[in-house]
Amino acid sequence: MKKGVVLVMLLLIPFWSEAWGFYAHRLINRLAVMTLPPEMLVFYKRHIAYLTAQAVAPDRRRYAVEDEGPRHYIDLDVYGDSALFKVPHRWDQAVAQYTEDTLMAYGIVPWHLNLMRYQLTEAFKRGDARAILRLSAEMGHYAADANVPLHTTQNYNGQLTGQHGIHGFWESRVPELFATDYDLFTGPPQYLENPQEAIWQAVAQAHQALDSVFALERQLTTEFAEDRKYSYEERGNLTVRVYSRDFSEAFQRGLQGQVERQMLASIQLVSNLWYTCWVDAGQPDLAPLASFKFSDQEELQREQDSSADPQESISVRPHEF
Repeated sequence: MKKGVVLVMLLLIPFWSEAWGFYAHRLINRLAVMTLPPEMLVFYKRHIAYLTAQAVAPDRRRYAVEDEGPRHYIDLDVYGDSALFKVPHRWDQAVAQYTEDTLMAYGIVPWHLNLMRYQLTEAFKRGDARAILRLSAEMGHYAADANVPLHTTQNYNGQLTGQHGIHGFWESRVPELFATDYDLFTGPPQYLENPQEAIWQAVAQAHQALDSVFALERQLTTEFAEDRKYSYEERGNLTVRVYSRDFSEAFQRGLQGQVERQMLASIQLVSNLWYTCWVDAGQPDLAPLASFKFSDQEELQREQDSSADPQESISVRPHEF
């Protein structure tokens, strides 16, 4: 997929102010579909609108489902300096070492992704089109989250270092301004011999990029006066304060393509996971599933869920919305 095609897809997806944001999550799933081999594309492309729209479903239900939040992140720094080497990659071993309550308190994204891999593989085996689509869309969301540096730390929004707002800046404002210039072309998916380790490698890569995110924002803040760091834009009927284009451009340059690399890594991981699940299921023929349609009631419910304003009925990490 060449840059011109990516640009067209970008223009087809509305801009949002929320997190790797609604905008980027949708784009990642959409581009991942286009990497698939013909045997999968016959089904996935037919349902690309669903896979794009439902990429944000996990974020939408964070307010209603108590255990949803921890599925989006893992605070590796709570486990010490060598967390990437100390934390067991198998769920049962991690529970035995830290307890399930501790893991849930500090995030479970790599373990949850591995669970979804089993679920999607079984859905392929059953030929369950509804489950394949739901699991694929939501797996795309969590895989993208696993590639965000700020999803690997307790200081997820700079609240511990006086850098409040850095989360939305990195994963929403920067892609919103510059994603049309990114080269998000990736080749066909690769079969993952060890998917569990591939997921953890993505988390490790994201975590290793974390220090530069905080250091650069801190440096630039000393170079930009307040009225140059921020500006105001109209969003619907609201006037909102955002990081200025000049500050964002300096941040983008200073990171030397980090956001672009992590977005590309997200597309690759999503595509690789979908493909690996299909192969592990025996490469079932998906052509008969291409004509699947959700019921009118299901479509109506999804539209209502998408248009409803989230109500904060449970405690959630504030950087997500």
